[in-house]
Amino acid sequence: MTTLEEHASLVALLRTVDKGQRWASVTEAVLERGSATDVWNDKAGDTLLPDPTLTSAYDTAAADVIEWSGATYRMIGILDSDYPARLREIHQAPPFLFAAGALIADDPAIAVVGSRKASARGLSIASAIATALAGEGVTVLSGLAAGIDAAAHTAALSAGGRTVAVIATGITKQYPASNRELQLEIERKGLVLSQFWPDAPPQKHNFLMRNAVMSGYGRATVVVEAGEQSGARAQARMAVEHGRPVILTNQVVEANEWAKALISRPGVHVANGIDEAMQHIHRVLDRDNKVDRLLDDLLGAGL
Repeated sequence: MTTLEEHASLVALLRTVDKGQRWASVTEAVLERGSATDVWNDKAGDTLLPDPTLTSAYDTAAADVIEWSGATYRMIGILDSDYPARLREIHQAPPFLFAAGALIADDPAIAVVGSRKASARGLSIASAIATALAGEGVTVLSGLAAGIDAAAHTAALSAGGRTVAVIATGITKQYPASNRELQLEIERKGLVLSQFWPDAPPQKHNFLMRNAVMSGYGRATVVVEAGEQSGARAQARMAVEHGRPVILTNQVVEANEWAKALISRPGVHVANGIDEAMQHIHRVLDRDNKVDRLLDDLLGAGL
């Protein structure tokens, strides 16, 4: 089976889901079978008497996949070897990604997130953490929103580091418009990821879905500044659910009841200042490196 067949089958499956069926069920079926084409063939049924609606859906999907293959971005299916392995581990793993920029296997990424309406102090902290991460060769991951996200991306680029943006629109869109040039720069120097169709507009539910992907992609999430209803709050909770460490600045804990409740959960840390935040991050990365080495040793021993 070719990549074209696999991607076309995956797209056709997603576009022909039954009413009330979620994309997650398609993702699960594809992962279980190990082939989107096999799942599609099961659905399409007898090739001697094909369903014209399904035939049309597949043909349209194949044409779209061919068109996307000639674009400045590329499609990555959940079974593809370059689909981020850590992201595939979570139950909200999207069935596909669109990527503009450089994918790196086992990307050592730390999410730095927070409020769109950030204070000067919050922006300063986000920039300082991102600068420190970039200086140590750690990828700065964020959501390309205004405020904390934009500050983190910008600081990482200014420090000559790598940054990854997970966006809540299609890969061909820029939102907010004020971050258009920043997004294009990240595409050139880092990576922009989208889990939506290429021309998808921003929609409210997209942002929570985007937060899940950021949590899954990253080694840990740092919440710099956030309110009671912030998307960063949702990401922190998802990260705990995913077994990813969460680092909350002391001002987040002081300002929010949800943060006070969250600090009792395993893997949630409070940082009183930038140095302490970096200490927590170092422990996370050291732990992950030790686990990776142990797994490599076990595989090398044939266990």
